[in-house]
Amino acid sequence: MPANDSALLANLIEIIDSKDMSTDRRTHLASCRAALKSAGSELANTFANGADIVDLIHSRASFIDSLVVNVWQRYVNHQFLASLVAVGGYGRGELHPYSDVDLMILIAKEPGTEQTEQLETFLTFLWDIGLAVGHSVRTIDDCADAAKQDVTIATALMESRLLCGSQKHFRVMKEAVAKDKMWPSDKFFDAKRAEQVRRHAKFHDTAHNLEPNVKESPGGLRDIQNITWVAKRHFGTQTLHDLVSTGFLTENEYQELETGQRFLWEVRFALHVLTGRCEDRLLFDYQPRLASRFGYKDAPHSLAVEQFMQRYYRMVMELNRVNEMLLELFEENILLDPHSPATRLGKDFIERNGFLETVSDDTFRNSPSALLKLFIHLQKNPALKGVSAATIRQIRRDRILVDEKFRANPENQRLFMDILSTPNGVTHELRRMNRYGVLGRYLPEFGRVVGRMQFDLFHAYTVDEHTLFVISNLRRFALPRFDREFPYCSEIMQRLDKPVLAYIAGLFHDIAKGRGGEHSTLGATDAENFCRRHELSRYESRLVSWLVRNHLLLSITAQKKDISDPNVIMDFARAVGDQIHLDYLYVLTVADVRATNPVLWNSWKASLFRELYDQARRVLRQGLENPIDKQDLISETKGVALKTLVTDGYSKADIENVWQPFGDEYFLLFTHQELAWHATILLHIDDDSTPTVRVKQQTDRGVTAVFVFAPESGRIFPMVTATLVQLGLNIVDARIVSLGESLTIHTYHVLEDTGMYIDNTERQMQIQEIIQSELARSTSQPMQVTRHVPRQVRMFTTPTNIEIRKDEANQRTVIDIATGDQPGLLSKIGQVFDACEIRLQNARIATVGERVEDVFFVTDRDGLPLNDENRIERLHEKLRTQLEDRTN
Repeated sequence: MPANDSALLANLIEIIDSKDMSTDRRTHLASCRAALKSAGSELANTFANGADIVDLIHSRASFIDSLVVNVWQRYVNHQFLASLVAVGGYGRGELHPYSDVDLMILIAKEPGTEQTEQLETFLTFLWDIGLAVGHSVRTIDDCADAAKQDVTIATALMESRLLCGSQKHFRVMKEAVAKDKMWPSDKFFDAKRAEQVRRHAKFHDTAHNLEPNVKESPGGLRDIQNITWVAKRHFGTQTLHDLVSTGFLTENEYQELETGQRFLWEVRFALHVLTGRCEDRLLFDYQPRLASRFGYKDAPHSLAVEQFMQRYYRMVMELNRVNEMLLELFEENILLDPHSPATRLGKDFIERNGFLETVSDDTFRNSPSALLKLFIHLQKNPALKGVSAATIRQIRRDRILVDEKFRANPENQRLFMDILSTPNGVTHELRRMNRYGVLGRYLPEFGRVVGRMQFDLFHAYTVDEHTLFVISNLRRFALPRFDREFPYCSEIMQRLDKPVLAYIAGLFHDIAKGRGGEHSTLGATDAENFCRRHELSRYESRLVSWLVRNHLLLSITAQKKDISDPNVIMDFARAVGDQIHLDYLYVLTVADVRATNPVLWNSWKASLFRELYDQARRVLRQGLENPIDKQDLISETKGVALKTLVTDGYSKADIENVWQPFGDEYFLLFTHQELAWHATILLHIDDDSTPTVRVKQQTDRGVTAVFVFAPESGRIFPMVTATLVQLGLNIVDARIVSLGESLTIHTYHVLEDTGMYIDNTERQMQIQEIIQSELARSTSQPMQVTRHVPRQVRMFTTPTNIEIRKDEANQRTVIDIATGDQPGLLSKIGQVFDACEIRLQNARIATVGERVEDVFFVTDRDGLPLNDENRIERLHEKLRTQLEDRTN
């Protein structure tokens, strides 16, 4: 039983003593349940009152010891040659409120029928009182065989603790699985490190997932345990502090690990108390309540939950650093030859056993610039496996030398620019600089956003992780070996004169988040100061500053404006100014959006960005002083479509007859491929009084297109959108064109939930047939959308914001709607439009995490903008009422 003399433990044991444990099984069961419940309440109350977490964890284990032994002694015959053993975390004497109680029943021989019944009664009783019990029944030989095959079992037995039974029997088992019998230090280390690599890979090798696992994520409790396990196996130590006496751990490092473990224990304990179960995931649902539990308050530019999570991320990041250093230290001690010959690398470094080392313990103190030179050596020597543990320790100790004087030193400024400009390893070494705490020292602005999260579903990573992903994406565009991933971006990136300017813009684009004020503007100032300090030209400095200030310009224009409108393209081209700015902005935008949330990047966004880029490039080539001629665009698009159709055997006269009812708007909204596809459908329609539905699996926009040709009706949009959503499709765009007074063409661009277009003919036909059937129904009510709001989305309360404004240039009205995401949202909006006799022309649909930001281009039934203020007010109120009603 773990040593614990606290008053808390005395109270817990008294709970057991106060119960009647000597009566029949039913009474005994009720008494044990009551004891377990009372102990849980006592622990929760004591935790809420600020008790020491170590005391709580060990007291819980000691209480369970007493309870389990009581049950064992009652239901298992004392003559039965078996021992009750705690294993795993319970074996270490550590139990959180709802952690599994892992037991092993160590037997001398296979149990008979009577003994088996006793063990089953014992285990069933523990489950019946509410303990989550993991168990195994093994002989000593079983233990040895299982441990040889599985390092996880070997680890659990290494930490086992006798609760009741034969000390001798238990000791023999421990000897049977000792390192001189199996899993010697080197094999054990390799296995545990591989185990950690696999575990980290499940979390994408980052500690900064927005819903981290306190136990399993990088930098979590399992990483601390891994260090302890390797140390126990190699040194025979029992605690982390024992590593200090071996020289493997400094007292400061031990304190860091101890502080980190205490914090993670507190978070995990709070999670268990909050959820009433064994929950180790820091889900969005729990983060705000935990922030409140730990005393955080909302501040003007930072929510309480963001402050709490930044503390969490910084803590696990530091623990991850220590874990890396110590595992490296173990590798050097266990696997490598410390007397291996060294190769000199400059005056400050050597290479030994494939790792970079400093020449002495005082290298950084004698030459602070070596703190940057180290990363350049790693870039220039890709065969190096990493940095030696002793050198990592020196970096952690001496990074404080990176101060204002260090940053103002021209040599250090040159070295940092060399890191950004070296052909290889830019992203890898920036990540390493961040991991070792050097990047945030050299760029204090960056240091302030390390671990900073935004409490929403759009930003999938902390600001520092997102920033490094942006640079990683830019680097992949720059390297020919990745050309196949994003060929267009690669082509543009590889013709830039100075790709490093894009990296600097990526480094600074979000650096001012959480500081208050407009982060793009503040970041632009920081970026320009950085460029000037690092001796970039005035032009280059201003270009980088412009990119940071305008890094959202392309994505907002493409996703929220009507880029079929020549005026929008002209305005964007004027804002960009020239081809150089456009090229840099395009690659930065794609890299940024992909790095914000990989789940939300799709072929539709890619096509929008490419379309805007191509149209702006065309404007810049012909000159900003020459406005886009709308009729030239239309003539060109129609000409290409006509040529395609004639080549396919259609009559020019028939095609022009099909196109005759369409106005200019139609030929601006669609590409020549889309015009040709539409025409092939329309040319084969004999009866235009019934709806025609066609689905094209993949268009030139990288999406699936759903085409509807039908008599004019305001119910088509709500019915089709409801049906598409119910079928599990995401609508990314809707375009509606009227043909005179009686007919309309609807085109919906959709993607599967995976972000991919439909690639299954059976699925294609299913969609086509169901929509056709829905439109043929006599009812005006759309299909009921029964899809549920995802758990994460339900966590957020997004206010509804509706803005209605005139677009005088195009004689229409624009409606901007921002609200919480919900299934069937577009159908609800469509029903309001129908009720208010609004005609929808075009819709830009964007889901940004838990919120939608949709833009609708509408007119009245006569094709005119909405001018009646009373009518606009009624429309506004109806939309708000419909969107805020979550019951329908």
